Amino acid sequence: MSIGMPNNAETSQILGIDFGESKVGLAMADTETRIAFVYATLKNDGNFLTDLAKIIEQERIETIAIGIPNYLHHEKSKTGGEKLGEMIRKAFPRVKIEYQNEMFTTKSAQDNLIAKGMRNIGKHDDAEAAKIILQSWLDKDI
Repeated sequence: MSIGMPNNAETSQILGIDFGESKVGLAMADTETRIAFVYATLKNDGNFLTDLAKIIEQERIETIAIGIPNYLHHEKSKTGGEKLGEMIRKAFPRVKIEYQNEMFTTKSAQDNLIAKGMRNIGKHDDAEAAKIILQSWLDKDI
């Protein structure tokens, strides 16, 4: 008899998204480790939804946590993140869409990158913000 995780335990992939007008940060985690990692930054252009769909399929994403400003969550106008969530839900009905407060994540991401000694912070802050959004979402269920 083995001790530990059962062999048939399947992990699912979770994608975190920091949605911006020009760039979209992505982070990835799985349900087993529950640790978010920077994944990529995509341009928010005409290819964005196609590129995102490829990632959802290739990585077998089952849940997506999209960052939205908490103060806007209850307003009638939808944020870009909420509109993105609706588009993903229509294209991938099997994918669970969640929303997570993204207040101050870009500032926190920039602070993290500065602390790591990184240069060209603007190239990396969206993915780092997505990591913060996803980790916050993962931590709220513990």
